[in-house]
Amino acid sequence: MESTFSPPKTTSKTKVIVINALFIALTLLATMFINIKLPIMGNGGLIHLGNVPLFIAALVYGKKTGAIAGAFGMGFFDLISGWAIWSPFTFIIVGAMGFVVGLISEKVPGNKMFVNTLAIATALIIKVVGYYFAEVILYSNWIQPFGSIPGNIMQVVIAGIIVVPLAERLKSRAFR
Repeated sequence: MESTFSPPKTTSKTKVIVINALFIALTLLATMFINIKLPIMGNGGLIHLGNVPLFIAALVYGKKTGAIAGAFGMGFFDLISGWAIWSPFTFIIVGAMGFVVGLISEKVPGNKMFVNTLAIATALIIKVVGYYFAEVILYSNWIQPFGSIPGNIMQVVIAGIIVVPLAERLKSRAFR
């Protein structure tokens, strides 16, 4: 007697959920465990490597995965690390960063190294401007937020230096 059971096939929906969950976790872990608090005025700034998996998610898997990884990964970090007041801002700002990086990488034609660098430069602008105004709202001060700008710039630039040279190779391997 022949068995009629066949194992379920992995659906593309399941694969998307797993990839999104993986990048949420990687972004959370890289933000939580690979960071340095800068001792400068105001909030100071936190340098972390959470942008590395965020940018990989956006450049390799696209704007939706980038947005989800950034919004939830770093948003969860804020919630569980004592920075809960920042979580709504982070959700929007870093979600927008991931979305825009993925969107630019997907839609802008040309040399991928240049396009991906442009995408990350755009994320840098979103981060600096977004967190500046988040701090203005939270601290009711237009000067203090300038203290966080160096840390925000450093973390995006460092992540870009790590990710841009790898992104296309990772993408070609992911879709073999």
